[in-house]
Amino acid sequence: MKRYISIILLLVLMVSVVSAQIDRSTPPVPGPAPEVQIGDYKTFKLPNGLTVIVVENHKVPVVSYSLSFDVTLPREGQATGYIQLAGELLRAGTTNRSKAEIDEAVDFIGATLQTYSKGIYARSLSKHSEELLNVMSDVLLNPTFPKDELDKLVTQYKTSIQANKEEPRAIAENVASVLIYGKDDPYGEMMTEETLDNITPDLCKNYYDSYFRPSKAYLVVVGDISVKEAKKQAKQYFGKWKNAPVPQNLFPYPNCYDEPKVVIANKEGANQSMVMVTHEVMLTPGHPDAVKARVMNAILGGGSFNARLFQNLREDKAFTYGAYSQLESDERVGRFTASAEVRTSVTDSAITEILKEMERMRDELVTDEELQLVKNIISGQFGRSLEDPQTVARFALNIQRYNLPRDYYEKYLQRVEQVTKEDVREMAMKYLKPERAVILAVGDAASIKNKMEKFSPSKVVEEYDYYGNLVEKKAVSDKVDASEVIAAYIDAVGGKQVLDQVNDLKMKMAMEMQGMPIEINFYQKKPNKLCQETLMNGNVVSMQVFDGEKGKVKTPMGEQMLEGEALTNMKESARLFPELDYLNDNARLEIEGIESINGVDAYKVVVTKPSGMKSSLFFGVEDGLKYKEVSQTIQGTIATIFEKYEEVNGILFPSVLKQTMGPQMFEIQVKSVEINSGIEDSRFEVK
Repeated sequence: MKRYISIILLLVLMVSVVSAQIDRSTPPVPGPAPEVQIGDYKTFKLPNGLTVIVVENHKVPVVSYSLSFDVTLPREGQATGYIQLAGELLRAGTTNRSKAEIDEAVDFIGATLQTYSKGIYARSLSKHSEELLNVMSDVLLNPTFPKDELDKLVTQYKTSIQANKEEPRAIAENVASVLIYGKDDPYGEMMTEETLDNITPDLCKNYYDSYFRPSKAYLVVVGDISVKEAKKQAKQYFGKWKNAPVPQNLFPYPNCYDEPKVVIANKEGANQSMVMVTHEVMLTPGHPDAVKARVMNAILGGGSFNARLFQNLREDKAFTYGAYSQLESDERVGRFTASAEVRTSVTDSAITEILKEMERMRDELVTDEELQLVKNIISGQFGRSLEDPQTVARFALNIQRYNLPRDYYEKYLQRVEQVTKEDVREMAMKYLKPERAVILAVGDAASIKNKMEKFSPSKVVEEYDYYGNLVEKKAVSDKVDASEVIAAYIDAVGGKQVLDQVNDLKMKMAMEMQGMPIEINFYQKKPNKLCQETLMNGNVVSMQVFDGEKGKVKTPMGEQMLEGEALTNMKESARLFPELDYLNDNARLEIEGIESINGVDAYKVVVTKPSGMKSSLFFGVEDGLKYKEVSQTIQGTIATIFEKYEEVNGILFPSVLKQTMGPQMFEIQVKSVEINSGIEDSRFEVK
């Protein structure tokens, strides 16, 4: 025991002596950055011009093939989206295989095969590489762009557009792209329902024939394969690929603004705003400023919890869960963006802080601690990335594409370590342009427009829609009030007298969720009883019931009685035709102008229910029909589009409902409507 005590005392004395010799008030000086040893790679060219890069890695028996094209894409005009769809359609069928046969061949060997507008990616066990390349080369050399598969994609993309119309970040990206690049620039063109309808298989094939040429392609082979074997495979599967001239597309650099361009976009009923400060930058891949600019952006908001935007807007002000910035290089036009999602009430305050941090980067030197912390983070990320052989492949491709020095990445950490505080300030002065930026907020337009004026020297705040079109507000005549609009809707769907004669209503609806068919049975009975069943494969998976006073929700997890706000919300939703109640002074009505809903001019009427919950209803100026409703619920904001009204027993009902909540959009088909069918009260019992 004494021996152990003596050893412990000796260690304590040693630590004390060492501690006495260290000055802990001075942090240790970082050692010199190492010259990193990047994994080796080999390159060769086929006679047809295809450049092949091989990275050997025999740790696991897997090999990947990544084919990419170094081309500048053309304008797409009235068929914007055809290039993206052409990329997806590559694997939809060839002259030798149908889509199903391609899928089966890939699945049989447990492989991956993905196609996109600028290339193909494939991966499998190395023992299956020949089978994989057989399919991959067939997809590359013999695509057919089948019309039926194109039609499916068009439908999917139209559905995505409907969902994105309710997604603040998607709206912000659309508006920002149009304002930075312009609608006539390939970077500012936008896919719409109309442009999707103009896409044909011939357009897709013309793109493929013009740009998928070996002289503009790089094939990167990574994994358990030798250079000799890779060369043999490249010649066998891609050697007969015919070369031809590729169009050269040149576009002017986008115009810049003389002062901040301050804009808003409306997200009906939103209680948050997506705020964004963004502008173009002239920063190409491999530019001499690239490393210094990356360090600068990392300090400002480049993803770390210690970045200034994150610390300011989240940790200090508690405006948001996160605030970030990106500085993106590009062969043509790069871009800077700082963004955050914040409460509506602090929309302007958040933008003020973003602009302040951008100016502070330009006006002041960063601290030694900030600079060294970011250098350490970048070095750590870089070092970890080298564990992935795909990183080596990406480096090799960049060196080839952008004509970088062979040792560009080997000396990367040295260049990071050489960045000074003065360099950071110089990069901020060069690449941060708050005085010429697009300053954008997406949220409840009525709540945020006045807040945004302070950022515009000219006090001009413009509103744009999802498609990047300037919203021209149409004035509502003083002779029109909200109650008249509601009354016109009631007349349009059948009239008050007809609606009053409805004692019960049954609707059967259908939709799909992740490919699974869903049935919905909806029952209502006067005065305010409601039952909604949701079925999957004929089995009830959820049920909501309200008997006029009590309500419950039933799921496979059990039953739950509704209370408080949830019960109040159910009461207000259970009326057969709630618009009839709106005219009985049970709600506050306000008319807030005329807006376009899918090309139809509609009065916007804001309804504040007795509970305080608000809904925005949009009624056609010409026909009085309801085209959209945005409602606040305890689950969040729900937006519903009403389409294709059909008459049942003298009453018009929409036969298609497109409902969006968060990022999800569902198209609901109304299969049948029954009026006064004698629904039993037992249907609405709540026990």
